[in-house]
Amino acid sequence: MIQPLAPEHVRAIAPYQPGKPIEELAREFDLDPAGIIKLASNENPLGCSGRVRGALSQAAGSLQGRYPDPNGFDLKAALAAHHGVPPAWITLGNGSNDLLELASLALLDEGTSAVYAAHAFTVYRLSTQARGARHIQVPARDYGHDLPAMLGAIADDTRLVFIANPNNPTGTHVPPAQVRTFLDAVRDRHGDRVTVLLDEAYDDYLDPDERVDSARWVEEYPNLIVTRTFSKAYGLAGLRVGYALAQPALTDLLNRVRQPFNVNALAQLAARVALADTDFLARTYALNRDGRSQLQDAFAALGLDYVPSHSNFVLVEVGDAARVHRELLRRGIIVRPVAGDGLPQHLRVTIGLPQENTRFIQALTDILQP
Repeated sequence: MIQPLAPEHVRAIAPYQPGKPIEELAREFDLDPAGIIKLASNENPLGCSGRVRGALSQAAGSLQGRYPDPNGFDLKAALAAHHGVPPAWITLGNGSNDLLELASLALLDEGTSAVYAAHAFTVYRLSTQARGARHIQVPARDYGHDLPAMLGAIADDTRLVFIANPNNPTGTHVPPAQVRTFLDAVRDRHGDRVTVLLDEAYDDYLDPDERVDSARWVEEYPNLIVTRTFSKAYGLAGLRVGYALAQPALTDLLNRVRQPFNVNALAQLAARVALADTDFLARTYALNRDGRSQLQDAFAALGLDYVPSHSNFVLVEVGDAARVHRELLRRGIIVRPVAGDGLPQHLRVTIGLPQENTRFIQALTDILQP
């Protein structure tokens, strides 16, 4: 008998399913790519800022056959100034997804467990599975994180707790006071044995009164990792750059398992320029705030239940989500089915430009009320 080529826990992984690319849908339904709108992957419909495009155009002509700065000195300096932490507390990643994988690689193995919530970002499950660690999935409360239940679920072998705030794919948000209470309780009960990873990929979409300076928490809690990305509000999804904030002991571990040159030269440059373009970030926030109201008001008018969103997407219950998804695809509109996240009757809809939102709303209305 031929032995399997990989361990059972690897063979059991269900690969991540990204949002359908525009080009693939065009081929599948013989559609004009220019007429397709993609509201599936929580990308910024504005793209990146003009300053970033200009900087990339200039840099592209001078690229040489040399590796990028492996330590990202200039980008780390900019991030350190932005967050008020030492550069040595920053780890760069190929998107924040890379940082999630690095944390699981550094902290988990077959004799440990990770705690995460149901309906949370699927990479928490995938990265736990890839290390052969034990899954402790805690039922959601109102589609979001039940932090008291997650605290109670931490076991003797638990080494990592994932919290997405705001959460993907549900758009829920845990108030900062509740997160801080959780961090205090983890430290009091488990010391530094359990690391909490606070995934803030969508933090820039929060209303100002919902935000917290989590870098100050990093100063206080040696068992905390905060991850951020430039893929969402900053519009750099195609360049893949994110970062983590943590005290030196955890940062050292992340860098021990990080691939060298994991963030390319153009991504490092684009992130530095994007970080300084506060006008573009404010424009993104305002566009998203208005678009979120546009979608949620339409769902209410259609009598559809939705989860009030704190992010750049809305989770809506449409009944036969598989059928609705297919019909939207036929009309050249890509949204995200979330049956794999335990939500078979829901779709996750990224907030687009006003005209894109309008076209989606009309298509959804036609499908549900023919």
